[in-house]
Parts: sequence; C-alpha cells; structure tokens
Amino acid sequence: MIIYFLSKLLPIFFLPLGLSCVFLLFKLINRFRWSIFAALSMLWIFSMGIVSNFLTVKLQYPWIRTAAHSALNADAIVVLSGGGIFLRGEDKVVEWNDPDRFLAGIDLYRAGKAQKLFFTGEGDSSKGLTSGQIYIREALKLGIPKEAMQTTSTVRNTRDEALRIKEILSTDEPSRKSKVLLVTSAFHMSRAKRTFERQGISVIPFPVDFKVRNHYPGFSRNLLMYVPKAENLSMSSLALREFLGRLVYRAW
Repeated sequence: MIIYFLSKLLPIFFLPLGLSCVFLLFKLINRFRWSIFAALSMLWIFSMGIVSNFLTVKLQYPWIRTAAHSALNADAIVVLSGGGIFLRGEDKVVEWNDPDRFLAGIDLYRAGKAQKLFFTGEGDSSKGLTSGQIYIREALKLGIPKEAMQTTSTVRNTRDEALRIKEILSTDEPSRKSKVLLVTSAFHMSRAKRTFERQGISVIPFPVDFKVRNHYPGFSRNLLMYVPKAENLSMSSLALREFLGRLVYRAW
C-alpha cells in the first residue's frame, strides 16, 4: 500500500503544477527571484495548446484508429479499465467519463475477433463494484453472453493488469502462448503493450481514446494556441505522467 501511494504521489513533483509549487516555496524560504519566473514560465508553457498537442501526439505515435472489422483475430480481447465510471447515490447509476475502451471491446467481440472478452478490475471491490464488474454488467445489457466474459481481481496499475490476465490465460491454456487484442488509450498503448509482452503474451494493439489528431502542430498562426488554458495544462500533465510511466516501466 505504501509503495502504491508513493507511486501516485511522487510523480506530482515532476509535473508542471507540482514543480511550480516547489519553485514558489523556494521564493518563500530563500527569496530567490528566479523561482517566481520559473514557476510562471512552467505554468504558461505547459498550458499552451501547441505544447500539450505536441506531447500528446508524441505519445500516440505510431498508433492509428482502425475499425473493429479490420482487426486481426486473437485468442481473447483484453480491455484495460480506466473509463472513468462513477457510481452516484443509492441507485448506483453508472456515469461514463470515456466509454471508448468498453465500446471498442464490444465492437471487437461482435465482429468475431475473439470468443473471449476480458475486462481488468480497477477499483476497490470492498467499496463497491470494480470497473471490470461494471463493464460486464453493462455488456450483458448489450447482449454479450455472460460465459464469454471475465474480469480480473482488483488491479492498481498496468503491471497488475498484465499479471492477472496472464494468470487467466495460463489457466485456460497453460502450454500455449496466447495472443490478445489489447484495448487501451492510444497514449497508454506503448507502455501497456511492452508490459504484456514481458509476461509472455503476444499483443495485437487496438488503440482508442485518441486525445488529439495524429500530426504535430508545428508553428501555428493561431494565437489561441499560445494562450494558457487549464485543459491544456491537464493534457500536458497527463502526457508527462505517461512519459514518466514509460521511463519506470522501461517501455520506449
């Protein structure tokens, strides 16, 4: 639990907002004038659309979005959780932040690309359903047979997901190297693919949830691309966090 908490906390200090706060603390403690300039510069730079787009395109490369019917066949479809599902009130209403991964898994199954559909179980099962269990519940409403679906035990990161899927595949066919259609966000695909391959799983990438168009912005005459916006800062932070994840996972 401590290692997991540190893995979520420490990266904050390498992201624009966290580093800016550190620079401002330097100003309060040592009165370094440069620290205010450094904090403002960092926030401005990573809040520009031209910067956030560049970082995101770099992460998404070389993946492109394809239709489900164009995908190769596999032994199983593996959908990584993280679609931003929230349960509201006593009625347990499901709200989707981004259903791209879930819907892509459904499309692939309906296209006959695999006979098995696995969802990873992000979340705390002691406080309610994991995202994988919610995915299965929603997939049943769409007519996907229950016997075709399975979710992992609770996972906290990409490595956990790869380990749990390996356990399931090894139970089904212990002597055979399995091939899976891996569904996750485009910016996360390179790290996820490398992590699953290290567990001896053959991966066919099926990236979804593209955040920006797949071309570098370059110099833009649109002055709004240089105006700081909160959503650009958020996207830049997400991209930088993924770069850190690739560094830790050695997944370049």
